[in-house]
Amino acid sequence: MASPAPEINVTPLVDVVLVLLIIFMVIAPQLEGGVRVDLPGMSNPDPKAKGVEPLTLTVAADGALYVDKSPTTLDALDALFAEVRAATPDRRLMVRGDQALSWGPLRDLFARGQKAGFPGVSLVVGDRQARSPGGADEEAQ
Repeated sequence: MASPAPEINVTPLVDVVLVLLIIFMVIAPQLEGGVRVDLPGMSNPDPKAKGVEPLTLTVAADGALYVDKSPTTLDALDALFAEVRAATPDRRLMVRGDQALSWGPLRDLFARGQKAGFPGVSLVVGDRQARSPGGADEEAQ
């Protein structure tokens, strides 16, 4: 009598791998984006600058401030800017603002960044041609 030949059933393995792949595809873009803002668009953005990673200041549509994904207040910004400038003097400041905001609060943040002595203060915008109705833009500087 012949003994049964062992067989490997890979169907459950493939099912698990496909489910994990789908989960990672959905969650991965949300992990690196930071705070969700609908960026204004422009036609010909400058290429991203190389060198030291810039300090990112995000202003949400409701006016909430975030520094590199951490919530902060307007009163704490000047001290934070001074601390960052003391640690890395050549670090730039990038401001991400929701397009629903008026220009006044963003202009104030630019002035605070310049007063703190940042070598460059930039406004982050999205590529106008790549804009989708949901606001999922590709960021450009």
